[in-house]
Amino acid sequence: MVPIQSGAASSAPELAPPLAFWLLLCLLALVGGAVGSAVARRLSNPVRKYRLLYVGAVLPFGLFAYGLLSILDLGAAVRAALVGTATGTAAVDVFFAELLTMTAAGVVSLVAYAPTIRGVRVVRDIDLGTGRAVLQMARWLLGVSVAFALAFTPFRVGVDSGVSTVVIAVGVVTLVVGVLAASPWLVAALRSTERPVGDDVARIDRLRERAELRDDLIRGVRVLDTDEEETANAFVRGLGPTRRLFVTSTFLDAFDDETAAALLGVQAGRVRSRALARRMGAVVAAAVPLLVAFGAEAPTAPLVAVAGVALVGGLWYARRGIVAADDHAAGLLGADAVADALERYADCHAMEPSRRRVPNPLSANVPLGDRIDRLRARSDGRAPAGGDGDPYAN
Repeated sequence: MVPIQSGAASSAPELAPPLAFWLLLCLLALVGGAVGSAVARRLSNPVRKYRLLYVGAVLPFGLFAYGLLSILDLGAAVRAALVGTATGTAAVDVFFAELLTMTAAGVVSLVAYAPTIRGVRVVRDIDLGTGRAVLQMARWLLGVSVAFALAFTPFRVGVDSGVSTVVIAVGVVTLVVGVLAASPWLVAALRSTERPVGDDVARIDRLRERAELRDDLIRGVRVLDTDEEETANAFVRGLGPTRRLFVTSTFLDAFDDETAAALLGVQAGRVRSRALARRMGAVVAAAVPLLVAFGAEAPTAPLVAVAGVALVGGLWYARRGIVAADDHAAGLLGADAVADALERYADCHAMEPSRRRVPNPLSANVPLGDRIDRLRARSDGRAPAGGDGDPYAN
């Protein structure tokens, strides 16, 4: 096994080599983002292609940048240049090194994202300012960098100190649960939110009642300002008593009560099916064997295989949670009403619903088009909930 490097090395690494690699990564990100945007704009269903560009290229390139810069000890080199080789506290040294490395990788992702904004503005016909979009993304990336550094520091310090990997794995599980519970506050910290006011209060209460998204499921509502980007979303974050419903300003403006109630019904179904917990559980189930594999006596190959099986099985279980949520909403408001709402959601985002014959085993989502087709079939009596032959059936 390759040992994890300590962010608190006794000798200061050189700054020039990792800095040169970071600048090269930024240049590659700029070119890649511009080329990817040009290609996405010219393909069919361009909004969908932009989403694939972000998930399949921008994010992985940012992760690659983090891995490379971490190996090159960029964070430790910058920290040493700013405050000296070490502060005397290993945890503090590691935290700042991780924060600087993650922030540098975030800048790489931001450089790749910036050239795509103009293309998104064109294909969605929205008035999204490049400066505003970059600032919003920068705020989100900085928040993620801080959260990641705080979360990863105990792991790095623990491994460097010889703490049992089993103990570290238990700590990771505890950390994930804590992040899920605190996620409503994290969203509020990373996005501009406010309490609903005026007529929105009564309308949201009415929609929540129809969708059975009552106070026993959530403990409050916040509105996200999306007037420029025009993203019409609603989602629930948190665990148990910390759950909170977030709706965007565009969601309230763009959808009528029938559409909004159906989409909130899907969110209520996801809370009841614990869709988010299923997704995070899949990641944790795969991560724990990998963490244990860092142990000196651990059988690495079998643990990696277990992690792969756990990931595929966990993501399959997560997809079933999404289908169960659709079934819940269909039971409340009718399958056709939910299908209509999903189509209206796609139209609002200038997106053609995608479809897939065979589920992607590494995806936690069910394609929107497949969800719509399944609901239509259920309404026609051709595919009852949980019916045979449905690859997504619960």
